Amino acid sequence: MLFSKISNSLLASVCLASALVTRQERSYNAPSPKDGHWVDTWVSMPQLTEPANLPPAPYNGSNSVFPDTTIRQTIKTTIGASSHIRLRISNAFGLTELPITTASIALARAEAGQNKTGASGIDVSTFQSITFSSNASITIPPGALAVSDPIPMSVQSNQILSISLYLASGQQGFAITSHPGSRTTSWLSFGDHTSASNFTDASTQSTAHWYLISALEAWSPRNSKSLVIVGDSITDGRGSTTNGNDRWPDQLFSRIQSGFANLKSIAISNQAAGGNRILADGLGPSALSRIERDVLAHPNVGYALIFEGVNDIGTAASTSEAQDAVYNRLVQGYRQILSRIHADGIPVFGATITPFGCLNSTLQAYSTPEREVTRSRINEFIRSSVGKQGGFEALVDFDRIVRDPTNETRLRPDLDSGDCLHLNPKGYKAMAEGFPVEVFARFRDGVSGFV
Repeated sequence: MLFSKISNSLLASVCLASALVTRQERSYNAPSPKDGHWVDTWVSMPQLTEPANLPPAPYNGSNSVFPDTTIRQTIKTTIGASSHIRLRISNAFGLTELPITTASIALARAEAGQNKTGASGIDVSTFQSITFSSNASITIPPGALAVSDPIPMSVQSNQILSISLYLASGQQGFAITSHPGSRTTSWLSFGDHTSASNFTDASTQSTAHWYLISALEAWSPRNSKSLVIVGDSITDGRGSTTNGNDRWPDQLFSRIQSGFANLKSIAISNQAAGGNRILADGLGPSALSRIERDVLAHPNVGYALIFEGVNDIGTAASTSEAQDAVYNRLVQGYRQILSRIHADGIPVFGATITPFGCLNSTLQAYSTPEREVTRSRINEFIRSSVGKQGGFEALVDFDRIVRDPTNETRLRPDLDSGDCLHLNPKGYKAMAEGFPVEVFARFRDGVSGFV
């Protein structure tokens, strides 16, 4: 009896201590108001930086990058944040520690001849220092990421923010994490200019890449959630306007915000990269290998869209045998992705592969009859799997939206960027306008993990 009383007392003490710790942890990570939660308002897919996409000289030294360098980068939010935001910095592909000395964020300010996206200036009245576990600096181990403390800053949807990172000693080696296809100008300057209103130092250079930053989270009402798009260069915006924010996901978000009041709480997370494939690494890790990192590890994902496969088809040999093999493996790959995302109760939409037929095969190497057969077979699989056990919840038929009605193996000429594969801004607008937005309300409550 005495032992029982002591045990119960100890158990009660442990439970109380656990509750106190839980409350403290939640208080630390959950700003006021308490009824919100974190949702990504912007993301970029982390990749290993290729040699051609490393920062320009002199920002890549003899055995390091960004020594004594401030990197200023702009991003465009999707949903807003009423009171707080927080930043993710990634060293996913670094082979050495990533030492961040100082970091800050502010609203972007366009200098003469600049757009706000890609601007080198900031509105100093909105300047906020960024801390990490109450410290101004942080050293991120190889393969890891860092999440900042909540930043007391409200932001609006479609707002341009400027993030400045200063690395006093740079990062050793040349294996660094970036997103080369940013279609956004970033700025580099020697010295700590994280609080400077503009980059005016003689060392200042620009480059069209994002480095090290991988997500910005918004503290948003509990009905907010994100659509994560797993894609390749078509979603990453090849053929769109640098600093123009006219990729198809950008234009889809603008359409939702301007025309659907009941959907304004949906953020869009563009987890795409040029050259990405489902089955094999290329320009970045394969879709099969990054589902956990780029979808399931992010907070409050409500929906996922898979728009991949063209590069698997296009890089496989143009023989019937090779194309049969890639078809079978792609079908299995889609099903694997569906199983893993469904396990978290997240509905998955399937997008058909858009045309790549071309009169000039030297202009578009993917364009062969054998590969077109595989594209058609995969699109039929995607369409026919919708609503079936283990299949996609809904169809986004980009193929039918952008194909030439007089030759369905090709893009509509007025939507083609010029390479028979990627769209131009008008084509990306057609994709955004053709997206079936009713799927958001239909699958608002998620799906069973056993589907």
